[in-house]
Amino acid sequence: MVKIAMIGAGSLVFCQTLVKDILATEALKGSEICLMSRTKPKLDKMHDYVSSVIIDNKLPAKVSSTLDRREALKGAKYVIVMIQVGGVDAFGMDYEIPLKYGVDQCIGDSLGPGGVFRALRTIPVLLDIARDMKELCPDAVMLNYANPMGAVCTALGKASEISFIGLCHGVQTTLDLISRYVEVSKDDIVFLAAGINHMAWFLSIRDRRDGRDLNPVLREKIEQPEYYVQEKVRAEVMRHFGYFMTESTGHLSEYLPWFRSSERALKLYCDQPDFGGESGAYYNYCRMIADKFQHINYLEHESTKLSGRSVEYCSYILEAIETDKVFRLNGNVRNDGYITNLPAGCCVEVPIYVDSRGLHPESVGALPSQCAAMNQSNITVQELTVQAALSGDPEYAMHAVAMDPLTSAVCT
Repeated sequence: MVKIAMIGAGSLVFCQTLVKDILATEALKGSEICLMSRTKPKLDKMHDYVSSVIIDNKLPAKVSSTLDRREALKGAKYVIVMIQVGGVDAFGMDYEIPLKYGVDQCIGDSLGPGGVFRALRTIPVLLDIARDMKELCPDAVMLNYANPMGAVCTALGKASEISFIGLCHGVQTTLDLISRYVEVSKDDIVFLAAGINHMAWFLSIRDRRDGRDLNPVLREKIEQPEYYVQEKVRAEVMRHFGYFMTESTGHLSEYLPWFRSSERALKLYCDQPDFGGESGAYYNYCRMIADKFQHINYLEHESTKLSGRSVEYCSYILEAIETDKVFRLNGNVRNDGYITNLPAGCCVEVPIYVDSRGLHPESVGALPSQCAAMNQSNITVQELTVQAALSGDPEYAMHAVAMDPLTSAVCT
């Protein structure tokens, strides 16, 4: 029986999604799922829900739960990490403190001052998990969902010896959007996407049926008002830099110096509600969810029925390793020469094949120069943040914030 440790299982919505994906996979139905969280009330709710899923679907799986991380890790083959260190209260400071100085963030969990602050809280915990894994389950694979992905995975690559991959759904959701825009089924699209997390580039987009280049079709569509208004920042980046990117306007506007640096820029490019650019959108959403879940048991009313799997890569990776059924994805790994014009050792998001022998990142070569330059502006912040976390020297943290593209565009 394969043991799967889920660290941060108090993340009810996301953990529920991953667990149901795992239990809906034939090769994983007999797994031992060990839920771990530091928040006992949420942990108990998740344990009860997973137990109901197993019973209602007559599965041979087992579930256990613990507040002890080391107990969860002992003997695990897979370690899934979905933690948010400091919770919503710390996230509030990530948003509100920079805002006092004019740095307006929509999401604030990956780059910018908010991303730096979150990384400084998260990296030490991830490295503690990695050290425990080295002792208790040295052959296990860590599947990390914790943000800020780039900084966290850079730290894991520099300061741990475990096998890991950072997972996001930006490529999948962007492919869905491209499919709608070019009016070609995503199953008929062959693509190459590479770069860094939240800033990967669709370098090639072709119709599988006839080899047609879909990039000109996409460029034409985003110039039409009804399409442009949905993704203003991504459209502007493609217009000026030639390629479509893997992150929405709300996120992407934070990673660049041009779209949130003034009230005029915000009104022009970030005027759509919620994740379309609204100030504090993700923090406000997380606060609303946290307040709501204090008074109701979200999982009490959720179906235990297993149906199709979500777009999250997790269950497909586990299935590939267990069955040797090859799976292709885009994941975040240490740059061991996969993208030649980005720094060695940084975190890159590249195509990866998975089979029973593990993870196999593909070499992409050099990105277009303008794409690499934009990626480098974010990598610099990530590298300085990691140096701050590893050394404990606050000067590196100050350097990271000072070099952040949005902060440097706003502050003197």
